[in-house]
Amino acid sequence: MMQLRILIFTSVIIPWILCSPARKPKVRASFWDNVVFSELPTCLLCVCLSGSVYCEEVSPDLSVVPALPKETAYLYARFNKITKIKNKDFADLATLRRIDLTGNLIAEIDDGAFSKLPNLEELTLAENRLTKLPALPNKLMSFNANFNKLKTQGVKATAFKKLTRLAYLYLGNNELTAVPHLPESLHVVHLHNNKISTITDETFCKGNSSHYIRTNMDEVRLDGNPLKLSQHPNSFICLQSLPIGWYN
Repeated sequence: MMQLRILIFTSVIIPWILCSPARKPKVRASFWDNVVFSELPTCLLCVCLSGSVYCEEVSPDLSVVPALPKETAYLYARFNKITKIKNKDFADLATLRRIDLTGNLIAEIDDGAFSKLPNLEELTLAENRLTKLPALPNKLMSFNANFNKLKTQGVKATAFKKLTRLAYLYLGNNELTAVPHLPESLHVVHLHNNKISTITDETFCKGNSSHYIRTNMDEVRLDGNPLKLSQHPNSFICLQSLPIGWYN
């Protein structure tokens, strides 16, 4: 008798359960409202993994910074069609340590978009359409704005002065005509392929001191500028090596 009951259950009851339409649980509308407006859509559109959000070459076209989970530490939103960065895009995201927006169409950034990110260490804005820079957070260690349209009037002379931890600065392939203040912490600075035609003894060194050595600076790149190094014999005297690249 027991075997007969098992046979009936497995051959009749189980198939009936599997074939019957799924019953949707009754839930309040407010629950679904919370799901729709939470970070879930971003993590369906992108890939969210252990504090990292990957939104690279998103289809359909991603034209704005998506709403990010509050625990986001690393954002990679490369090769999309983002055109502007707003103050609200990174509001209340104190955990952010790295932002990479390479290869977008960014032409404008609100001045406070990054300044209130206390733990941001790496910011990459390469291959965009920027003509000026916003305020940058003080703990930044690496900043890359290669291949933009940056102009000297859009980059304050003191833009990097307070960044006492900045070690890597990449401003190549822009339209700069002058070198901004370079903090002592810098190890690498790339300013190649700009429109810099002159520098002074104070640009990299301290013109009033022949004993000053800039020990942190490992690499300077100035090639591709209308600049003749031979006309500035004392401008690099404090460096441990001359600028790299090909010069006339």
